[in-house]
Amino acid sequence: MRIALTDFAIGRLFPRRKRGNTIQDCSAEEFERYLNEHPPLKVLDGYAAFCQLHVHSNWTSTRCLTIPITADNRHQLRSGYEARSDSELPVLTRWFEGVQAPAANYLIAILYSRDQLAKEGETIQADWGVVGCLYTLEPQEIPMAPITMLRNALGIAHGGSGVALDRAAYQRSVEFWERNANWRDPPAGSGP
Repeated sequence: MRIALTDFAIGRLFPRRKRGNTIQDCSAEEFERYLNEHPPLKVLDGYAAFCQLHVHSNWTSTRCLTIPITADNRHQLRSGYEARSDSELPVLTRWFEGVQAPAANYLIAILYSRDQLAKEGETIQADWGVVGCLYTLEPQEIPMAPITMLRNALGIAHGGSGVALDRAAYQRSVEFWERNANWRDPPAGSGP
């Protein structure tokens, strides 16, 4: 089985301007090579038949994607409208600034089949393409954000996958994301 990074994943996981909440200590090429040379600890079913999640021990200094929301850090939550790409509609997003997550124990590569990627307009020369990666303390999936589930249900034309909304999965997602948020580096020039 051959795995390739998609352009979408490269832009998010290995941006030109390095950020603290992206994959650390390796290039996109090194990451792709690692996934192809090291079997995952386990493979989790994704949200659709065309999606798999490959769990690897974290071989980098990459930090967890999410941080629990507490009374002590709630004041550091920020929000704004953003799109992940030029083809997507901006949606309301929230994140922490000025809070740093612990180092992740696991990197969980999110893979889509070559056929699904072709439907979404991305051609790869591999069996599976990386569309994202979760950085976690436990070897299990972080629930997909509710807005991502809704975008997927809207279809490919709106940046989704075309998978119908699963109400129970959506409710589990809401329960997780009510208690947790992503984090980011503060904007340049905003710190001491």
